[in-house]
Amino acid sequence: MQQPKFKVLVISISSPLKIGIYKDNEHIETFSKDGKTSDILPSLFESILNKYDLDEIYYVNGPGSYMAIKIAYIFLKTVSIVNNIKLYAVTGFDFNNNSPIKALGKKYFFRNNNKQEDDKITIEFLNDSSIEDFKIPLSFEHIKYSEDTLPKYHLPAV
Repeated sequence: MQQPKFKVLVISISSPLKIGIYKDNEHIETFSKDGKTSDILPSLFESILNKYDLDEIYYVNGPGSYMAIKIAYIFLKTVSIVNNIKLYAVTGFDFNNNSPIKALGKKYFFRNNNKQEDDKITIEFLNDSSIEDFKIPLSFEHIKYSEDTLPKYHLPAV
């Protein structure tokens, strides 16, 4: 009998870091922890790898915290290579209902999703704090992902 395989979704671009575990595209467990990605991602993943036989890893590759994206990518890419697990990328906007995502100071990333400009990301000031938290979805069935796993920093030219 074949052992079940699991998917993991990592949202590390804000605090708390959130990880969802999925079996047959249905959510079965969530991990959530405040702190620096570099401190908490390895310890959470140690527990996850000891408990689940992962087949696929999905991580938010942008936009968001430059350092969190970079650390998550390097760590998860290493885990995927060492353990022969497929790695995929997803956008943060798909997990906060297209709400603005914190960039720097009072600047936020916005997704301008219209038919003429497909998913153009802009950076603008936002004084209102009416942004939505990131949520682990209950089903993985309609998640859009990419095999291009490189970080998407969306940083403006200096």
